This record gives sequence, structure tokens and C-alpha cells, in this order.
Amino acid sequence: MKKEIVIIGGGIIGLCCAYYLQQDGHQVTIVDKSDISSGASFVNAGYITPSHFIPLAAPGMITKGLKWMLNSSSPFYVKPRLDVDFLKWSWLFKKSATAKHVTTSIPIIKDINLLSRELYSELKNSNDFDFHLERKGLLMCYQTEKAGEEEWKIGKRAIEEGLNAQNLTKEEVKKLEPNVDFNIKGAIYFDSDAHMTPNDFMPKMIAFLKKKGVRFYTNESITDLTFTNDKIVAVQTSKRTLKADEFVLAAGSWSSVLAKKLTMNIPLQAGKGYCINVFENTGISMPAILVEAKVAVTPMQGFTRFAGTMEIGEINHKINPKRVKAIANVAESFYNGLQIPKTSLENAACGLRPCSPDGLPYIGKTKNYKNLTIATGHAMMGWSLGPATGKLVSELIGEKNTSMKLDGFEVGRFG
Repeated sequence: MKKEIVIIGGGIIGLCCAYYLQQDGHQVTIVDKSDISSGASFVNAGYITPSHFIPLAAPGMITKGLKWMLNSSSPFYVKPRLDVDFLKWSWLFKKSATAKHVTTSIPIIKDINLLSRELYSELKNSNDFDFHLERKGLLMCYQTEKAGEEEWKIGKRAIEEGLNAQNLTKEEVKKLEPNVDFNIKGAIYFDSDAHMTPNDFMPKMIAFLKKKGVRFYTNESITDLTFTNDKIVAVQTSKRTLKADEFVLAAGSWSSVLAKKLTMNIPLQAGKGYCINVFENTGISMPAILVEAKVAVTPMQGFTRFAGTMEIGEINHKINPKRVKAIANVAESFYNGLQIPKTSLENAACGLRPCSPDGLPYIGKTKNYKNLTIATGHAMMGWSLGPATGKLVSELIGEKNTSMKLDGFEVGRFG
């Protein structure tokens, strides 16, 4: 049955929800507080990563967070503050960071990433619109034996999960990336991963959706939501009232704020990440993560992107030059001869990733409202999980069997 659907949020998750819902014949409207030209969906590393199956909430992260708390240029930085939501999130994170949670989460995260990779390929082959998509795999480059050993443990677990991982020497890495002079000891190579250019995909997806009749209301904030008993009736924006049969909340880091208007508890914290684009030729052709500093390197269409850091703090888009410079310094220390231009540093951008306390997204219907579906909390995997989330949301709203089980993604798991 054709339904009128309003999606709150026009990032990669919201757009993919719109894509699959309009494919099912629904009339879709997207409302976003921005003009959908910046933010996390535009500044991420563009990875599709089945190999990244360890959740953010894992043993050792608390210790690392405390160690790095006083270092504003560290890879994982938690800005301490006396805020009730932050303190509750931190407590839930601590409770979730167990070996048991990691073991339970690995197959879930792997499977949804594999589903998304398949859907990206289907989208590429559909001829709906053309976009950059390459599957070259991912190099996890390390400079110390300790980091290499830790990474190979994950590699061996990946093999157990049916993925292909190889422990490469520096010389073997050179064969894959011949035009780069690496300053590394070696790398773990995962052939399961792919990469894209977000700045290429996002505007093309928006143009395609508009062509298909999806309505966009941008630069409009949600000011209120009207509900009767167990159903949402309408959302009030800064410019209009939007009524619908179904609503999807996919507003990224702002989702928990809107959930509060519905007296719902969806714990989230904004994890700020930065990116630097270098338009000069770097010789880099393989996606890589520089392990010790968690810096991602992606060869995109027309430029190389260096992205990184996870800064858990308030919702803002302030650029911290120290963190930008730290990313550049790490990149230059891993790639001999690489020089990141001053203009690239000055034009660095940031985005806010919505982080749940257990490192798993929220995907599903709510108990409170029959016609509300939540799709948020994807943290660093937002880009990777866009199509899978969109497909699952469309299946839920269409009351179909879902492409995978939603165990672990329950919206009300924190009460």
C-alpha cells in the first residue's frame, strides 16, 4: 500500500531510506536543517568496510580514552564535561565495553556491512545514476610490531568469519602500492572492503531522488511533533507542517534531541571527525588506515582524502587546528616524501558521527509510536551502512521480511 512518508534527516542514511522507499512506490519527503551540502556524509573516508567488525565499545577503549583525555590531538578524545546525557552515555559505554559484547557484535556488524556492499554494487549496476565505486580492499598499515600483532589478531578473526585477510611485509605492500614510499613495518590486507567518493555520490543521489518525485525541504529545523496516543500525526518545521502516514528519524547526531520531544530515550553522543583533501598527485592508489593513529587514507576522484580522529563532545562544527595538524603529521610520517599543502589544512572540514554507547546502530520500529522508524547511531560506519539501513527501513515500513535479523539494533535496548 502506498504511503506518505516523512524522513527527518538528509544524510547518507536518510537518502538511502528515501531511495528504497520510493522504489517501493511510496511518496517520500525529506526534511533537513541544512542544505545537505556538508557534514559527516560529505567528509567521511568513503569506506565500505566488512573488515571493521569490532564495535567502538570494546575492552581497552576506556583505558585509551582516559590516557588520551588530556591530549587534544589524540586519535580518540573524550571532552570531559558535567552533562547528564554525556555522563549517562559514558556509563552505558563502560557497561558495553566487554569481551562478550564484542563477540556478540562481530557477526552482526560484519553481516550488515556485507549486505550494504552488495546493495552498493546493485545500485552501481542499476544505471539509476553513475558514481565512483572501487573494490581494492584496505591496507591496515603499522609502524610498530605491537600494533601489527594486535591488527593480525583481528585479521585472524576475520578469516574465521569467512573474510580474506593477509599479513603483508613492507615489500609485499610495495607490490600493491608501487608509487608510494611507505615508512611502515607491514600491513594487514583485507580484500573485502571497497571505497567511494562521498562528494560525488551525495549530489547525484539527491538529483536522482528529486527526479523520482522525492520532495526536499532543506534549511528547515523541526520545531515540534504532534502525536495522538501511539501515532505521530505531523511534524512542524520552521516553515511548514508536514503530515504523513509514516515517519523516519534519521537525523544523525541530532536524533536523540528530537527523540526527547517524543519522551524517548535514544542515547547518542556526537563523535567529531576531520578530513583533509589533497588535490596534488600523491601517488596513493590504495585505501589505507594508519593504525597507530587511526588515520584513514582514501584515493578519491580527483584528490586524496586523509580523515581521522574521534572527538566525543558537544554538537558543534568548530575546527580544532591541532587535530587537523595531527592528521597531517601522521600521514607525512607514514608516506615518505608526502607534503600536505597549507591550503589543504586551511580548508579542512569536520562532521559529526552519531555514536551509540555500544557501537551498534539503532534500526527499527519503536514501542511508543507505531508509525515511527529509527535509523541512526551508525558512528564511523554511517557511509558503509547507508544502503543496508535504507533497505531494512523500507522492509519494516512495508511490513516485509527483513534482509537480515535486527537483533542488536533494537531501538529501545537502553530503556
